[in-house]
Amino acid sequence: MSNELHRAAYSVLLPAFSGLALDESVRRFLSRGGASVLLGETREEYVARSMSPERRRSETQEHFKRVAQQAASYAGSNVLIAVDQELGGIERLHQLVPEMPSREALKDLSAEEIEANCFAMASAARGMGINLFLAPIVDVVSGANPWLHNRHLGSDPAEVSRVSCAYIRGVQRAGVIATAKHFPGHYVTENDPALAEAVVPGSIESLQEGLEVFKQVIATGVKAIMPGPAVFPAIDPDQSASTSAKVIGLLRDTLGFDGLIISDDLDAASILRGNSISDTAIASLAAGAHLLLVSSEAGLDPLADSIVAAVEQGRLQRQVLLAASGKVRALAEAVGKDADQNDCPTTIPFAPEGAGAKYGIL
Repeated sequence: MSNELHRAAYSVLLPAFSGLALDESVRRFLSRGGASVLLGETREEYVARSMSPERRRSETQEHFKRVAQQAASYAGSNVLIAVDQELGGIERLHQLVPEMPSREALKDLSAEEIEANCFAMASAARGMGINLFLAPIVDVVSGANPWLHNRHLGSDPAEVSRVSCAYIRGVQRAGVIATAKHFPGHYVTENDPALAEAVVPGSIESLQEGLEVFKQVIATGVKAIMPGPAVFPAIDPDQSASTSAKVIGLLRDTLGFDGLIISDDLDAASILRGNSISDTAIASLAAGAHLLLVSSEAGLDPLADSIVAAVEQGRLQRQVLLAASGKVRALAEAVGKDADQNDCPTTIPFAPEGAGAKYGIL
């Protein structure tokens, strides 16, 4: 049994939980090598796209600061502290940070105004210990999509790109990592992938508008990208985007993205597709993801054990796991150093490959 492999296996898991208290399983996860947590929301809040009145009344900035400090203490190192902070969608930090414009208001704001607003919002979040946003949503939605209803930025790729790039510039200038989601762009999907297997139909040509937006956010310098939960038959008829080597290869090799790749929620029906959570996690890593989003209730210890067993049995390359772990830890270390040196850093560097209870679908 390799302690190095076990610490690496824990470090590639991103457990989500709905409150601001680190339960025993998450504390153990951090002490054994975990390097990130997602401060999520309840299923009801996810569906409503709004934090509950009770949460709004009870949570304070100090609560977030405390959980971020506790996480780093249990881990013995810098930790990625993630939240959903979407434009016009889920805003996990509710009234604790400067309010972002509505989707309608965004149309009348210049890119510079959007960037300034997002910088102010992210700066406040950074002061609370948050350093990773699972946002913005950059899917160009042109048809039925109950999953992204009231969350996406519209059907005009130029406008989606303009707003998303301004968000990314503002957020990352404040020292918070932005995550563009959901690659390669879910322009239409009839099923909610949290509940059923979802498919994005059409040819590769029908995906071009969405891919063009991803090219733009990559050129802007986005530090993380999340593949989505649906299957894209034009690219890979068998695997969801989050477990597909072909989809992630398109992102990494064709579009040239060398940042952090974060899977969507591996507990989703559309990603699991009848498989176990452990086999799905291994498939996502093998496909090229670096950080795996899972519920904190998914069994973090068995998941880590399964990943290590896959390496020892030859089902997952050792270097793939270590490279993913190195990517996550390098980023956590980088944002931690930036926080020590400057409240509002302008760059978030990456190390090269090989260095060193979410209830809904993101």
